[in-house]
Amino acid sequence: MSFSLRVAAIAGVLAAVASASIMAQTGGNIQSQPPPSEGTVPPQPPMTSPFSPNELIDAGNRFFGGVSQGLAGIVEKAVSQWGLPNGYVLGQEAGGAFVGGLRYGDGALYTRNAGDLRVFWQGPSIGFDAGADGARTMMLVYNLPQVGAIFDRFGGINGSAYFIGGFGMTALTANNIVVVPIRSGVGLRLGANLGYLKFTDSPTWNPF
Repeated sequence: MSFSLRVAAIAGVLAAVASASIMAQTGGNIQSQPPPSEGTVPPQPPMTSPFSPNELIDAGNRFFGGVSQGLAGIVEKAVSQWGLPNGYVLGQEAGGAFVGGLRYGDGALYTRNAGDLRVFWQGPSIGFDAGADGARTMMLVYNLPQVGAIFDRFGGINGSAYFIGGFGMTALTANNIVVVPIRSGVGLRLGANLGYLKFTDSPTWNPF
């Protein structure tokens, strides 16, 4: 099913159940390989090599394409507040809300010296927004000790929402790891800042 059809499907479910619990799922189209099974994971090197602002902006410009105006400003804001990340996620997501909302996505976690990893995320949000949206998303990841540590539940940091040049940024944290989702376009839903995201190594219907 195409990404646009998945977004439309989420919107239809939201209209049917209003503020009741919603079950949704996005399927990924990023062709990264899934992580190896637990018994075959090789020792991971220390994740001490951060990415520079220019590397992040270049990666974001290639990913967002023609809507990348303002990306430099939002990356500089993140770097000034949290420093240099040692990982980042590029992916796509779909979400919807009617007072309470859900967000689902998938993508790939990129690191400099510990390889890349397919990831999925999902989570609820609380806000006064309504409707559905779909967007490409870049997430900056800070203080990641090893790639498997991304599989956790990250809660929102109060007062961490910023908008610069068509991009929105929030921050989530768990166990001293900070994840900063950057989203583009008018589909930004600030209500997501009041929820959390749970990262998993496989798709799941359960956002909690």
